[in-house]
Amino acid sequence: MRTCFQVEERIPMNRTGLKRLRNSGRLPAVVFGSGTDNQNIHLSTKEFGKWIRRGSGGIIELNLENHDSIPVLLEAIQRDPVTQEYIHVDFLRVKKDELVRTKVNIEFAGTPRGTKLGGIVQTQSTFIEIESFPDKIPGSIIVDISHLEIGESIHVGDIELPDGLVLISATNELLVSVVTPKVQAEDIEATVEA
Repeated sequence: MRTCFQVEERIPMNRTGLKRLRNSGRLPAVVFGSGTDNQNIHLSTKEFGKWIRRGSGGIIELNLENHDSIPVLLEAIQRDPVTQEYIHVDFLRVKKDELVRTKVNIEFAGTPRGTKLGGIVQTQSTFIEIESFPDKIPGSIIVDISHLEIGESIHVGDIELPDGLVLISATNELLVSVVTPKVQAEDIEATVEA
């Protein structure tokens, strides 16, 4: 499912103008790339925040009044270092007939068997880098981890990619593993030494 945001054009503003815009519930953003001029816009901070919390990804359609929708990828998010509120967003304009290199979220599904024996799930990364045409980029890739025992892990190369995606990330990059808790491992070593 493709995400759509209603956006409005914005004129260049100073700090005070941007702060006023944010206080009204709007998030300043810029759209760049594909050989066109940068386009200053703003969108609903609330809607953007909901989308981020869902862990969504993939192609976004920006609907700008009196314009065709603009297909983009999320390029960067700026947040306030103290409040963690969104300050600014950068979107990369994409063409539907050109390959795009981007990151795709990985969602882990299931409860590993090893956790029932005291293991702890250790997540190393929740995304992989791929190359694809924009219409083939999924919002996320679901990886089942319910079969993992203590000491087992899943690497990027273990993931079955949907058709049309080319893997860019290293195949030996660790995504998730089930490990023995450190306290339990120390207790076992102490018992063995005694």
